[in-house]
Parts: sequence; C-alpha cells; structure tokens
Amino acid sequence: MGGDIPFRSSSRPTLGVEWEIALVDKTTRDLVNVASEVFDAVGELRADDGTPQISKELLRNTVELVTGVRDTVAEAIDDLTETMRVVRRAADRLGVDLFCAGTHPFASWSAQQLTRSPHYDELIERTQWWGRQMLIWGVHVHVGISHPAKVFPILNAILLQYPHLLALSASSPVWAGTDTGYASNRALMFQQLPTAGLPFQFDTWGQFSAFVHDQLTTGVIEQPGGMHWDIRPAPRWGTIEIRVCDGVSTRAELAALVALIHCLVVDLDRQLTDGATLPGLPPWHVQENKWRAARYGLDAIVITDAKSNERLITDDLDDLLERLAPTAARLRCADELAAVADIPRRGASYQRQRRVAAEHGGDLVAVVDAVVGELD
Repeated sequence: MGGDIPFRSSSRPTLGVEWEIALVDKTTRDLVNVASEVFDAVGELRADDGTPQISKELLRNTVELVTGVRDTVAEAIDDLTETMRVVRRAADRLGVDLFCAGTHPFASWSAQQLTRSPHYDELIERTQWWGRQMLIWGVHVHVGISHPAKVFPILNAILLQYPHLLALSASSPVWAGTDTGYASNRALMFQQLPTAGLPFQFDTWGQFSAFVHDQLTTGVIEQPGGMHWDIRPAPRWGTIEIRVCDGVSTRAELAALVALIHCLVVDLDRQLTDGATLPGLPPWHVQENKWRAARYGLDAIVITDAKSNERLITDDLDDLLERLAPTAARLRCADELAAVADIPRRGASYQRQRRVAAEHGGDLVAVVDAVVGELD
C-alpha cells in the first residue's frame, strides 16, 4: 500500500473557477474547430499569480477561461470577464462567436477535431466511442481547504446539495437535434467515462490515498488528475473541485453559482472546525438525486436525508440560501448568493432554451442565437 498523497493545504478558503467556452460560426451557428487559431491570436495570458488564464481542452472547438487564485467571487468574475473580452476579440476576427451551455443543440460529435496531447490521446484510445461523444461543457470551481482530514467530510456533505447545483445550472436539454427530455443530458453522458461520475465516499484521506494507489497500480489512471469525478480532491492545489455544473451562459448566473459553492464549502468547513459531525446521504440516495436533477431540473423532488425524506428542490433551496446568508456576508458575496433565487424565477437555461425553441417552431439555430446573446 502506498503512502498518503501529499495535499497542498490552503491557509484560507481561496477560490478558482474554470469556465469552458465553445466556439460557433457566426452564420451557421455550428461548432468550429478553431481553438488553435484563437490561442495564436490571444497569445499568452497569465493572472497576477502566474496562473494561465486560457487553456486547451479535449476538443478544438473549446477554450477554457481560468481565474487566478482569488479570495472573493467578485475577483474571480472580474478575472473571467477580462479574459473573455480578449478571447471574444480574437474570435470575432475569425468570424466566430462564444457559446456556453452543457451541450450544443445540433452539432455532430463526429465532426469535431481532437486536441493532440499524450493525455488526451490516451483518454480516447481507452474510452473509444464514449470518449469521442464527449461534446459537453461545464464549470469547475475550486475552494481551498486547510487540511486533508477535512476533505472527505466536506466532500461527502456537499453531495446533499449536488442536485441543487445541477438543477440550477442545467443547460443541456437537446442533443444532436433531439430534445432528450432531460434538463442535463451532459451529466449523464459524462458519467459514461470509466473514471467519471459521482465520487466514492471515503471517511479519511488515508482511505482515498490507498484507493489512488490501487488505481495507479492497476493502470486505471496514470496520475491522480485522471479521476474525473463530479466532485474531487485536487491535492496539487489544496482544494476541493466541484465539477457538477453544466456550462453557464451568463456572468450573473455564474457569479451566483460560484457564490453558492464557495459558501457551501466554507460553511461546512466552519462546522467541522466547531466540532460538528457533517450530514451525509447513502450513495444510493446520492445517485438517485443526481438522476432526478438531471431529468427534472428545478421540478425535481429530491431526497434530503438518510431517513428518505423528500422535498421539492426549490423549496429546499430557499432554506439553504437563508442558512448560508451569514457566510455569504463574511465572504463578501451576499448579493451574488441572493441572485441564486433569480434563476428559478427567470427559468434555468434548459427551460429558456426550450422556450426559445417553442417560440421559433423548433428552430435550434435560434436556440444557439439566444445562448450566444446571453453570454455578455
């Protein structure tokens, strides 16, 4: 058995955000494989802490915007806004617009080109058809954790709010021209990869280290980052990385969701520090909640505790936001957290996309137009 995986503890609850953005043709609205040209036009962008602010992804139709290590939601969103301004200017010269949702409504996966790298080449060689199908985009949020012993108690407890995060961000109802009936088709597609999906619920960091040792020894992964869990430890950065959310098409909604995640993690960390035992759910309830949120979005009735009590997700969300309000005030994101409640009132992205499709006789080009227009 190997030793514990080193965890680069964070002295404060830092924040980092990765925002995957797709590239679409201004006229046809189909995806275009011009990420390399965008990178050439943009050049090298780095945050003041040295973090690269744009990075390549599996597909050449995608660029990822990355913040530096930040302390507040506002700082992270400012980072992303400035980077998007530069990327948008470069894309505009190429006749390309920026698009963000969990999936593209009508693009064909087989027409997309892969970014060549040893990591991506190995991924596709292993996963074959399912790996090539991964025409999906999401948002990843890192929150700094002070000690590895806190990681899995917090990670396990966050699974209670997994369906809330997925339902609020759900933006992938249409796949290859067909309405799937799901709010988030992306969530269920991504879990088809052998190392993706819901995390295992370990009790200690040592158990996780032993698991990673087994995965490395048997060749399931080549390095710890090869585990693509929806929520995972990021030992290199000293964070928990929440990867639940579909692609988010507006900065206001992105700020709201980042605030919700930041507050959730910090609130759970505080409870641990105060000696509390954090709540959890059996894995079978977590799995069912993920499916319900992916299928029904904000209309989902979710399981709220180990006793199998259930509640409409939006009712549970109201109480959650009230509970987290003091934490938001301390983290200076009270306005952003309050804006979470605007998403059900306005309609989540999957609802807005269906509304546009209905208003335009099923025209999915109009749906792309609407999503592009939201990405202010």
